[in-house]
Amino acid sequence: MTDDLLPINHRLAIPLSELSFRYARSGGPGGQHVQRTETKVELLFDVARSPSLSEEQRQLILTRLAGRIDSEGVLHLTSQAGRSQAENRAEVIERFRRLLAAALQPRKPRRPTRPSQAARERRLAHKRRRSQVKHMRRTSRLGDLE
Repeated sequence: MTDDLLPINHRLAIPLSELSFRYARSGGPGGQHVQRTETKVELLFDVARSPSLSEEQRQLILTRLAGRIDSEGVLHLTSQAGRSQAENRAEVIERFRRLLAAALQPRKPRRPTRPSQAARERRLAHKRRRSQVKHMRRTSRLGDLE
């Protein structure tokens, strides 16, 4: 990784200066140390106003990561798994990189397929068997009622 750029894929690298971080105290159990240190890291990335993104990339990210982006177009990611701020910061940056790479990955077009002849025959044979079973139940019941 270059000092200043975070490589996302072969076409995009985002300057670390575009990422902003907020720190807070992590929740959960802990001793004296946990109440005093701000180890939880929140990464903020302004997708709507980032100069590094093309318009096509911006639209892909905004639609595919809509659940993580607020109304101003800012992407929020948090990490509090590690015990240190540096560990959580590195983890959230890596998660950000993977998330953006996945969002920008082109989707494979779906090719419509048809069931094979054998599959169609199996389905119809199963329907015939079920029909026979139900028919047998019906005829034996009528005989019992008379």
